[in-house]
Amino acid sequence: TNSFGTSNADFPPGDPGMYQLDVTLRRGQNLAARDRGGTSDPYVKFKLGGKEVFRSKTVHKNLNPVWEEKASILIDNIREPLYIKVFDYDFGLQDDFIGSAFLDLTSLELNRQTDVTLSLKDPHYPDHDLGSIFLSVLLAPGDQREATMLMRKSWKRSSKVTLTTVLDLLPSMPYRTGNFWHRISCPSKCVLMTVVFVSSNKHHGTFQTQSLRLSDLHRKSQLWRGIVSVTLIEGRELKAMDANGLSDPYVKFRLGHQKYKSKIVPKTLNPQWREQFDFHLYDERGGIIDITVWDKDVGKRDDFIGRCQVDLSTLSKEQTHKLEMPLEEGEGYLVLLVTLTASAAVTISDLSINSLEDQKEREEILKRYSPMMTFHNISDVGFLQVKVIRAEALMAADVTGKDSFSKSDPFCVVELNNDRLLTHTVYRNLNPEWNKIFTFNIKDIHSVLEVTVYDEDRDRSADFLGKVAIPLLSIQNGEQKAYVLKNKQLTGPTKGVIYLEIDVIFNAVKASIRTLMPKEQKYIEEEDRLSKQLLLRNFIRMKHCIMALVTAVCYISSCFDWDSPPRSLAAFLLFLFVVWNFELYMIPLALLLLLAWNYFLIVSGKDNRQHDTVVEDMLEDEEEEDDRDDKDSEKKGFMNRLYAIQEVCVTVQNILDEIASFGERIKNTFNWTVPFLSWLAIAALSVFTVILYFIPLRYIVLIWGINKFTKKIRNPYAIDNNELLDFLSRVPSDVQVMQYHELKQDPTHSPSKRKKNNPA
Repeated sequence: TNSFGTSNADFPPGDPGMYQLDVTLRRGQNLAARDRGGTSDPYVKFKLGGKEVFRSKTVHKNLNPVWEEKASILIDNIREPLYIKVFDYDFGLQDDFIGSAFLDLTSLELNRQTDVTLSLKDPHYPDHDLGSIFLSVLLAPGDQREATMLMRKSWKRSSKVTLTTVLDLLPSMPYRTGNFWHRISCPSKCVLMTVVFVSSNKHHGTFQTQSLRLSDLHRKSQLWRGIVSVTLIEGRELKAMDANGLSDPYVKFRLGHQKYKSKIVPKTLNPQWREQFDFHLYDERGGIIDITVWDKDVGKRDDFIGRCQVDLSTLSKEQTHKLEMPLEEGEGYLVLLVTLTASAAVTISDLSINSLEDQKEREEILKRYSPMMTFHNISDVGFLQVKVIRAEALMAADVTGKDSFSKSDPFCVVELNNDRLLTHTVYRNLNPEWNKIFTFNIKDIHSVLEVTVYDEDRDRSADFLGKVAIPLLSIQNGEQKAYVLKNKQLTGPTKGVIYLEIDVIFNAVKASIRTLMPKEQKYIEEEDRLSKQLLLRNFIRMKHCIMALVTAVCYISSCFDWDSPPRSLAAFLLFLFVVWNFELYMIPLALLLLLAWNYFLIVSGKDNRQHDTVVEDMLEDEEEEDDRDDKDSEKKGFMNRLYAIQEVCVTVQNILDEIASFGERIKNTFNWTVPFLSWLAIAALSVFTVILYFIPLRYIVLIWGINKFTKKIRNPYAIDNNELLDFLSRVPSDVQVMQYHELKQDPTHSPSKRKKNNPA
């Protein structure tokens, strides 16, 4: 950083104070090129105390970008430098590091705007000239109103979106009286408190006092303003990127930290996708969705076809907009349907604000999902309330130097599909109490609730402490349960338990209809990587499916060979009866009888299926390999990028997984692994049996053909789907069954033996 001379700011030598730093990110100059075309797509991150507090927009293909963006940052430790990092944005790939710099806040004068020029450096290559960043900064003492507003906006954990109530933040807020610095302390159940803020301006040493009633401070927070639904219809006249004059296009979407990737349509310049993606809208003014189109290339980097942007602030709400977006830096255009709708009921609140304990609010929720409202808003299937109460005996992730005291700073992440909410952090505690209530709208009753506990670290990413995955259909309403925390792969226990109380209210008819619709996609996560254990596991799973078919064929062959005369005689008579009297309705009837027979075995207690430990063993081996891979990746960095042979192996690995999962899902449907789905299958098969019995096959085929031929005419932008495959996608595979299996709590661990919380 540049030197600014001696500061006249009177910074206390002890506990730091509350300041507000106003930063204007002006421009960059002569930045390093990180893309093949000799340019970069730079953006800037500000970090304070290891946490990201600001991220700029991306300026595409420019080594001298102009941002002119402003940020207000709350500073509670003036001696902590502001860390500025510049990256080159690569959509869907790891962003390239350009350079970084530090801004020493103690060198700034209070209440005076200063222009700063920062030279970017790379610690690994200190002699390289990586360009410069120009800023304007103003450091001022914080006041009550601005501090409260900034606390709500700027406290984040790395790239995760965190919203915390003022109640959680006040205990760590410093204030000053005279020459002494203090922190507010407050019992967890206080309702009224006095907050004192003092300006440290030496010319205006005035006190500001105000009483704040906590119940009025947004104790039940709605976490986003709306949902943006984007339907990718098609592309037209795209640029040819392959030698054959065609392309293998796919599309990537990005809104803030939310990312999606479409399927790949091979060998075409006019691809048809018909895929839908939902984004959370956090800003009332809207936002900008970045869209890029790529050509898939095996064994090398994908080719860039073009880009476009959708400015959501220009679109009216509660209305579907058809957009034909021309591609910049390329050829052709995309056809999209974009709809902005009101926010789903996703909230976070304290235990004192309980929707289901309020009789009036509970009746409204029950009425919303009653049978009378079945065909009103089909996508709103149900309501989920999660009480995150406490955890016990967590793993100690931090070890301090004083007497080797082990501790953790745990916080909890609650996820349902793409909805992700966080609790506050309880510092220096292995038995934290959060006492938070999260509510979600359920769009698919077959979703899995994931609750993960992390240890917060200021200087690096959060450490994993434990996780549980709970299918919504397995939840017992209103029961407080202790869930044993599992490892990352959900294959075995780790240290600690978490206490949750969960309630699910849903409309069964809506849930059944939603089962036959496409499953919601998750945000883009880590790219698939080659794993020896995963490849072997998928091969063994597929082998089991094939062996089941081989066993069935051998059984039939043994009937032909009369290995067991009574059995062969019974099979022969059954064959003659079925063939002579065969009708098409007997196919679903036979499947119906198979479901009924398995149900009878389960109810009568005669189901003697053995737990398959092969998958569990393979998952444990895979976790060990993942741990080794994580350590290796830290050492090797990006030395081992994707090669052609690795991509082929990953494809084979995924194909094996799909085939094995398909066979396991069919088996688990008939095995009553998920009773809701098995009952739904019985209802469907009963309907099919009756239809096939009373209606001639030619009429059924005629209706099916007319529907298929006229579907595009009746709804040109309908998303293609297969109801049977959508149904099977909700049935868990053997791996998922094992991951969702609830572990038994250690009997030696009892709530009565819980230790008192350590003071935060």
